[in-house]
Amino acid sequence: MLLAISCQLAAFSAFCSEIYRIVDESGRVTYTDKAADNPENVTQTTLPIDAYRQLYSVKHVYDGDTIILENNQRVRLLGINTPEIASRHRDEEPGGIAAKTWLQNSIKDQKIYLEYDQEKQDKYQRLLAHVFLADGTHLNLELIKQGLAFMSIIPPNIRHVEAFSRAQKQAEAQKLGIWGEPAYQVHPLDQIQSNARGWQRFTGIPRHIQQRRSYTYLVLNDQVSIRVANDHLNLFPKLDTYLGKTIEIRGWVSRRSKKFTISVRHPSALIIR
Repeated sequence: MLLAISCQLAAFSAFCSEIYRIVDESGRVTYTDKAADNPENVTQTTLPIDAYRQLYSVKHVYDGDTIILENNQRVRLLGINTPEIASRHRDEEPGGIAAKTWLQNSIKDQKIYLEYDQEKQDKYQRLLAHVFLADGTHLNLELIKQGLAFMSIIPPNIRHVEAFSRAQKQAEAQKLGIWGEPAYQVHPLDQIQSNARGWQRFTGIPRHIQQRRSYTYLVLNDQVSIRVANDHLNLFPKLDTYLGKTIEIRGWVSRRSKKFTISVRHPSALIIR
């Protein structure tokens, strides 16, 4: 069976082409921009234009979760985050080079296709996408499976969250990649450092809830709170579910004065222990 998907975005028409999904006699699935050499032996169906998937060539791998297309358009891999590589603005984080190298090796000499979710671009004008190889390999998911990335779900883009969650649990259990690195181990909340920033893992017990105009806070103690945007509350169980229970919090730490806030956007970042 041969399925053709036409590219839709005119702005990228020079860099994308029709995508063919080919299922051979043994059931093996491949994706390619070339029609089958033996069309008489396949069933060809032209699908309606699919706004979610486009085929591209890659110019450069910037880091473990960002690539640059031939047209210089940056693409941020959706649903994941990898450790930072060194730059003028920040130091290298453990695992950053490993994630970048794995992605470079996976994409080398291959075309990719992009699958979009609810938002196609972020505020930095980067495309937001799930990235697949021609054989159907989902690179975002594979990075999680290898322990090279962790889940970073930002609503409304929640496609593939169940598969990501299963893969991350397996990688954690096997202590693959970052899950075996001392820098990414979970710590009790009383060990939070005064200079804590970036993605962190802590355990603590929420004591009460504070509601504000834009955010709701699970207050852990006088210095630390978990922040959830009110627009995202519908994705979470009732927040009082967490009160009085030991939970692991995974999120980005920020500090203002002597108080810390850990921002979480999806319930996968709050784990009852």
